[in-house]
Amino acid sequence: MKFSVLTLGCKVNKYESDALIFELRKRGFDATDKLEWADAYIINTCAVTNEAERKSRQMLERARKFNPSAKIYVMGCASQDDHAQFEKKGAKFVIGTASKARLLDNLDNDGWKIFDQPKKYEDNLFSAQTLTRAFIKIQDGCNRFCTYCLIPYLRGRSRSRDEESILEEVKKVPNEVKEVVLVGIDVSDFQIDEKKGLGKLLQDLDRFGKRLRLSSMEDNLVDEEFLKTLVSVKNFCPHFHLSLQSGCDSVLKKMNRHYTTAQFAKSVKLIRKFFPHAGITTDVIVGFPTETEEDFEETLKFVQQVKFSQLHIFPYSQRNGTVATKLYTDLSGKIKNERVKRLEEVGKKLKKEFIMQNKMGNVLIEEKNGEFFEGYTENYIKCYVKGDLKVGDIVKVKIVKSFKDGALAEI
Repeated sequence: MKFSVLTLGCKVNKYESDALIFELRKRGFDATDKLEWADAYIINTCAVTNEAERKSRQMLERARKFNPSAKIYVMGCASQDDHAQFEKKGAKFVIGTASKARLLDNLDNDGWKIFDQPKKYEDNLFSAQTLTRAFIKIQDGCNRFCTYCLIPYLRGRSRSRDEESILEEVKKVPNEVKEVVLVGIDVSDFQIDEKKGLGKLLQDLDRFGKRLRLSSMEDNLVDEEFLKTLVSVKNFCPHFHLSLQSGCDSVLKKMNRHYTTAQFAKSVKLIRKFFPHAGITTDVIVGFPTETEEDFEETLKFVQQVKFSQLHIFPYSQRNGTVATKLYTDLSGKIKNERVKRLEEVGKKLKKEFIMQNKMGNVLIEEKNGEFFEGYTENYIKCYVKGDLKVGDIVKVKIVKSFKDGALAEI
């Protein structure tokens, strides 16, 4: 029997899907992550925006086109939010975000079961890593309760994986995998013995000799002590995905983000003190309901002041159950789309400027596409390189110019 495990959303979902594929293969099934003909499909859904939830529903229809008689199973944030929307589309069995491994014990069942969120980290999914980069899940859940976000309600409270379990998984990562990416819903909240533990974890992982990268982090983690710890980690990749969401203080307050733009700018300055060539990327939500034109102009000015290396831009999406949806009236789609386009233009300029400030880098070759090998530098510049190379190589390059969605580079 063949399974296709299809993933929408974040890197945590990707890790969990890869873990299910690994477990399915252990049980004797054929399993893939590709959208192709299969006897059964497992769809790992996302609910971070209305569009993500729509695409999650749409994935059922896409799977059915390959095999109209296939069994379809659904899990993840969108089904945690509303399991009925997938039952109506013919899903055989639906679970939510908790106890995803238990889906495999319910392959013969019909209907749905939304399990209670655990109070401790569920350490029952382990992903087989065979690519050049290994994603390792270290944390789940979130305690921040930003007013625009459903995730704390769908994923539960923050809980950290036991460090020994993480070290044991990384120990098993094949030699050909050269980079480990630490992922979680709120990586910044990773704890060891109920204390901040991300710095210690990175130090302890350093002995495995693989590049170490953080998927994202929050402003509250940035201080001198943490950055001094990162400097001591030989294999740390100086790429900081530091979530901003808005460059306007009044909007940040209404979003329930616990910092000001001045505090955020101070954190960025501190990062660059210890890592002068760091890539600093961010998320920005455009069109929060209270965002005026003047507020948006403040965001435009702030992202240019900070000089981010890349912007990930999202139009605000109303989610039933969030505080923002209860309190505020949504802006028009026209206003949000117009602001997205303006910020995208700024983002393109900032990205190009950052690329051209970098002269050299070490690129991990991840794939070959046509005449070019593609991969990322430590500070997260995508490079296109020609030469006698193979996937998995780490090669020192000179950056020549901005090219496609990254940089043209030479060995």
